[in-house]
Amino acid sequence: MPSILSFTHALRRGAFAAGLFGVGLVLGAAAVAQPVQGERSAARSADYIVAVVDQELVTNGEVQQRVAAVRRDAAQSGARLPADDELRRQVLEAMINERAQLTHARDSGMRIDEAELDRTVANVAAQNRIELAQLRERLRSEGIDFTRFRNTLRDQMLLERVREREVNSRIRISEAEIDALLASRASGAAPPEYNVAQLLIGVPEGAGEAQVAERRRVAEQALTRARDGEDFTQLVNELSTGPKEQGGALGLRPADRLPELFVAAVAPLRAGQTAPQVLRSGAGFHVLKLLERRDGGMRVTQTRARHILLRPSSQLSESAAIERLAEFKQQVAAGAVRFEQLARQNSEDGSAAQGGELGWASPGQFVPEFEDAMKSLQPEQISEPVVSRFGVHLIQVLERRTQAVDRKQQRQIARNLLRERKFEAAYLEWSREVRARAYVEMREPPQ
Repeated sequence: MPSILSFTHALRRGAFAAGLFGVGLVLGAAAVAQPVQGERSAARSADYIVAVVDQELVTNGEVQQRVAAVRRDAAQSGARLPADDELRRQVLEAMINERAQLTHARDSGMRIDEAELDRTVANVAAQNRIELAQLRERLRSEGIDFTRFRNTLRDQMLLERVREREVNSRIRISEAEIDALLASRASGAAPPEYNVAQLLIGVPEGAGEAQVAERRRVAEQALTRARDGEDFTQLVNELSTGPKEQGGALGLRPADRLPELFVAAVAPLRAGQTAPQVLRSGAGFHVLKLLERRDGGMRVTQTRARHILLRPSSQLSESAAIERLAEFKQQVAAGAVRFEQLARQNSEDGSAAQGGELGWASPGQFVPEFEDAMKSLQPEQISEPVVSRFGVHLIQVLERRTQAVDRKQQRQIARNLLRERKFEAAYLEWSREVRARAYVEMREPPQ
């Protein structure tokens, strides 16, 4: 798993992080991470409107700033970029899509409350290791109005939530698709478990035909009485030459820990039913009753992990988030601080209060970028920074276990896997539809 998305991957899915290309939604020249002085001067001297999207404008200065930010991130990550003209075209196209999606999100009726926005602003200050008052001063010194900054964050949060809600609502997963996926993974299924009660009529070694016939007759009579409704435990106590404790019950055992003869006889039964035939083995004749069954579940490897999540924003680029998480990893490795302490202080995920703990997770529970990185780690190992559509993560695996999951859990795991497979296609379809409904007017450079 590379530590940063490729340029093309970021173009397709990076919009689900707080900011495309790690520099945030660009709502105006003052709302983005500020370029260096030379870039800012060049942007001002050549600024003009390049596109009108609904009621929003895209200016040449904004496009230049975004292109510069993409180049900086690519230089730090080693990502390959297209030629200059193509890069500018792709960046402009992405910004037009952002504007169209933002208008759509504002019209959706969803709202971000002030208390939540306050927490997000406080998180931005914490990420930059400064107090809120210092954040205000830094924004002022960079020519960024604090109210505009808050509104930019509000728009980012709103857009992310609307995207997630509307894209997920488009994904349809049929029961037949789940059945097919489970069938393709059947080799990983755990055997079913059975609790079988047996009434044994033993046959001594070397017994003659008459003695064997007599023992068979006793066993068949016992079977008839059991099928007529007599209490099986009482029959065991009266007739069985085998173990009589607990009415002859063997206890709940996986199928591979029972004689194949027994499994074949009880597999078609429901709990409470008696096998229709007396069974013959080397020990004698058996009358069997199925007391309980548990259908086998898929065996899956579950992982218990924790993470620290930083969400790229207008004040924290993707590359800066990666650098900060890399520093965190070094601090933990050096023993200077505990991972869970850093998570509580810095993570922007709901798990922060629990030290980043995510609990036991089955396959398909996390987005592929996160899960692929997590699966590559050994217990106690910490990943390199990992980019997903939710932000940048630092992951630590705590332990693993192999677990049998029941049928309901199997189906949920399969549903999660199928949903993730369909997510990107659904997002691209939604993005195209939003763009198609938007009013877009391209402007030529002034002569």
